[in-house]
Parts: sequence; C-alpha cells; structure tokens
Amino acid sequence: MFAARHPILIFFSVVMVVYGLVFSLPERPLRQLDDSELRAWALDVGLKPVPETFDALRGLVDTDDNRLSPEKIALGKMLFNDPILSRDDSVSCASCHILAEGGDDNLPTAVGFHGLRNPQHLNSPTVLNAALARSQFWDGRAPDVEAQAAGPIQAPFEMNLTPDEVVRKLSAIPRYVDAFYQVFGEEAGGLRFENVQMAIGAYERTLLTESNFDLFLRGDDAALSASAKRGLNLFMQKGCKGCHAGTGLGGLSIQRFPLHRPIVEVFDNEPFPFPNEGGFLGRGERRYFRVPILRNISRTAPYFHNGAVEDLKEAVHIMSKYQLGRAFTPAQIDDVVAFLKSLDGTLVFDR
Repeated sequence: MFAARHPILIFFSVVMVVYGLVFSLPERPLRQLDDSELRAWALDVGLKPVPETFDALRGLVDTDDNRLSPEKIALGKMLFNDPILSRDDSVSCASCHILAEGGDDNLPTAVGFHGLRNPQHLNSPTVLNAALARSQFWDGRAPDVEAQAAGPIQAPFEMNLTPDEVVRKLSAIPRYVDAFYQVFGEEAGGLRFENVQMAIGAYERTLLTESNFDLFLRGDDAALSASAKRGLNLFMQKGCKGCHAGTGLGGLSIQRFPLHRPIVEVFDNEPFPFPNEGGFLGRGERRYFRVPILRNISRTAPYFHNGAVEDLKEAVHIMSKYQLGRAFTPAQIDDVVAFLKSLDGTLVFDR
C-alpha cells in the first residue's frame, strides 16, 4: 500500500542509501612513488616542460596561419601594451593581463572602458601560457589567441572599438604604418584589423613561463619540496591530471562543473558551490567551461569564472569535492597547494 502511494519517496530513499554507501567506502591508499617514478608518470601522460629555446617554442606554438618572427612578435608586444586600442586611450590588453601579476588583473571581473564591468561578471583568464590551450574564453568560444584578441577590443564594456576604428587610429601613427607593412607586406594587406589580431597573437604565443615543476620534469629532484611532491602524487592518482593535462596543465578540454553534488544539494537553486553573480552558465548555458590553465594559479586569484573564491585552498577543496567526488583532507589540500605553487614561473623569452 505504502509503495503504491509513495513510489517517489521510496526511489529517493534508495538513492540516498546508495549514495551514502558509495561515499562511505574507504579510499584506496595512494601508491608511494619515488621521484623518478613520479616524473616518468607525469611525462608519460603529457605533463611536459615548457621549451627552453625559441626554436623549441616555435615547434610547440607556431601555426601555419600565423608564423612567428621577431618583427611580428615585437609589433604584437607594442600593440598589447598600447591603450590606443581602446576608445578613450585608457585601456590596453595589458590592463587586464598584467604579466607581472600572473597574467590577469586579480579582480573578480574585468574593468574596461569608462570603468564598465563585464555584464556577466566574468573575470580575466591569464594570458600567460594561453597559447598552449585549444580554445579561449571561459566557454571556449574562440579557437586560438588570435581570435580571442578581437573580442575585448570590440566589446563595448572593454575597449569599445570597431575594426575600422582600430585601423583608422593606427593609420594615423607612422611607426605603426611602417611596422605593419614591414611585417605583413602589401600582399597581406599591411595595416588591417586581421593583422592586428595576428601580431597580438604572435606575441602572446611567446608568453610561456618556466617554473620549478619544469626543472623537476627535466630531472632536478630538489626543485620540488616534499610537500609539493606529495601534492603532485595526489594530483596524478586522484585524477586531476585527467582534465588539467598537457604542458599548460589545462586549457585542452571543455568540462562540466560541478560534476558531483552532495545529495542534500541536488535541489538547490544555486548551480555552483558559490554564488553565481552575473548568471553565467558556461557553454550552451549547461555549465560547461574551458578547463583553466594551472600554471601561475597561485598568482591569479580570485578563482572560478566569476571570481567568487579568493582562497586557493578553498578552490582546491571545491574542486576535490565537486569534481572528484570526495573532498581532500586539510593535509592533502596543503600538499596540492604546495604543488600548485611550484607552477609559478617567470617568462622564458622576455628576460
């Protein structure tokens, strides 16, 4: 009688029991790996060190559509730092991507033309190592750094210029006219908006950073602390490497967030484990986001798409609980944070 009248209650009771049983099971103990085993595993799954030479960099980030050259890179650097690309000459690419501060602006949401803020309260992803990613922006809508460069220049709440206005402003400055024709020539149209994108993209492709983790991958056992090595071991064995993959430790895939929710949160109206100021729901409004690059992550707070979390330890806690399905202990969080701090680096090709 009860079962016939209350099938939904019985169903959810069974679900809660099963859920509780699954998450009460003891975790398998971590395998203890020595330095050489840990290094070999990391390299085997594609956590490669950044290049040490310009030729090696070209092999990693150069493209047929935008070949790197010293002249093109120099032009891109000039444009990246010049507020002429904004309507009132007040905002440059470097305003929201401060290279000395981790390649972002450390604000919950970017501030652009006339102090306007992103209407969806999106913060600025780091530009450092961004060329290692397969897509750009939080929803991955741009395929590369060249395509990404066009977005902020034209956004009315960022730099607020049309492509034609960009060309007119730059054409009034002889040094830019000369530089564009030197780099691109008559055949490529000299000074045109697409070449502005190409130049900025070329410069951004050189913004790779070298860290202690790279030194460890190249064979220096002393480059990582004991805590950072434990954190790397957790990162590998708990599955973080599945999404935070490649040389950039991220940026290669679009993933759903969150994947796991405690049963008591299933019916919460809040889509994330933090307030979703701005209302952004990722690609297709289905909570799919480009996996962030972890290099320099300790220097790019606040975290997540709307900058809702200030503390790196809290971000690691959220990711372990809601992506891996089982929250790390405080000691494990400390070790993972020690590993993440080992990813802080300096520019390899701007010394």
